[in-house]
Amino acid sequence: MVKICIFFLLLIVSGWAAGCQQRQAPPNIIFLIGDGMGLSQVSAGYYYGEGESHFSRFRDIGLMKTSSGSHKITDSAAGATAFSCGIKTYNGAIGVDMDKKPVPTLLEELEENGWNTGLIATSSITHATPASFYAHVEQRGLQEDIAAQLAASGVDFFAGGGTKFFFQHSKGSAVREEVQRNFRLDTANITTPITDFSRRYGYLMAPDGLTPKHQGRGDFLAQATARAFEYLGGQEAPFFLMIEGSQIDWGGHANDADYLIQEQLEFDAVVGQALDFAEQNDNTLVLVTADHETGGFTLASEVVQDTATGTTSTDYNRIAPTFSTGGHSTTLIPVFARGKSSQKFTGVYENTAIHTYLRQVAHLANH
Repeated sequence: MVKICIFFLLLIVSGWAAGCQQRQAPPNIIFLIGDGMGLSQVSAGYYYGEGESHFSRFRDIGLMKTSSGSHKITDSAAGATAFSCGIKTYNGAIGVDMDKKPVPTLLEELEENGWNTGLIATSSITHATPASFYAHVEQRGLQEDIAAQLAASGVDFFAGGGTKFFFQHSKGSAVREEVQRNFRLDTANITTPITDFSRRYGYLMAPDGLTPKHQGRGDFLAQATARAFEYLGGQEAPFFLMIEGSQIDWGGHANDADYLIQEQLEFDAVVGQALDFAEQNDNTLVLVTADHETGGFTLASEVVQDTATGTTSTDYNRIAPTFSTGGHSTTLIPVFARGKSSQKFTGVYENTAIHTYLRQVAHLANH
C-alpha cells in the first residue's frame, strides 16, 4: 500500500514539474553575428587582444555548413535568411525563397507572440544581415525598399547606419515621416540612457555604414548594446536581439588585417557584454556565429628573408596575417552558445538548423 502511494505521489510530482516547465517563460535570446567571422578571425582575439578572449567563456560549441540554395559559397543575404527564415535561398535574397516568394521571419513570428525585438549593426541597418530579419525583397541592393519595410515593421529597437535610405528616399518623404512617427529616432547621440519605455527606439548614426573602428568609430557597438539591454531588458516580455559585427567582413574583403582585427576585437568585447547580461539574467540564451567566412584569413607564421644569403625561413614566434581571397570562403563556421538550451547548438549542421533551434528555444509551435 505504501509503495502504491509513493508511486502515485511520484506521478503527481512529475506532472507538476512538467507543467511548471511548460509554463516557464521562454528565455531572452541574444544572437550575435560576426559577419565574415571564421575560426581564424575568432583566434585573432586571442593573439591581438588584451587579456583572454570572451570566447573562452563558452562550453557548448558547434560547427555550421553555410552553402546557399544557389551557390556552394553563400553571401550574407542568403546566409542571414537561412537564420531568419530557416530556408536555403539564392545569393542576394532577403527573406524570400528560391521562387522569390516571401517567407515569414523569426522576428515576425516572435512579434506575433508578444516578444520585443531589436537589431544592431555597424553597417547600414538596411544592409543584408539585419534586413534579412524584417524585410522581404528579391535583391539585397534594394535598400530604399528595405528601409520602407523597417519603418512599417514591428521591430522595437534598432541601431546602425543608413540615414540616406530613410531621409533621401526617391519616393519622397513618406518613409522618413513613417519612421519618425513609429520610432523615437535619434541621429546624433546613442549614449543617453533610455527612461521612456512607452516608445520604440531607432538610432541612425551615419548616412550608410558607420566609420570603421580603426578609423575612429569609437564605442558605438558597445553603447548600442547597452541601450538595447536597457530598453529590451526593461520590458516584461521576453526579447530577441540580433547584434552584428558587420565590418569584420569588410576588413576581409579589403584584405586589410588591421581593419579586420580591430573589428573582431570590438565584437569580442560585445560578446563579453552579452555574456555578462546573461549571467545577471538567468533566463537568457547567448548565441554567437557568422554567416560565412571572408578573405580566407589565416594567422600564418612570418616569412623572414636573409638579405645576405637570399634564403628564406619561417619564424614561428611571429604571426603574419594573410588572405587567400578577396571574397567569401565556404569553410565550416563555429557556433558558440551559453545559457538556456545552449546544448542544442552542439554538433555539425546546416545553417538553417539555427532557425529550427531558435524556434524551439522560443517555444514557438511547429510549422
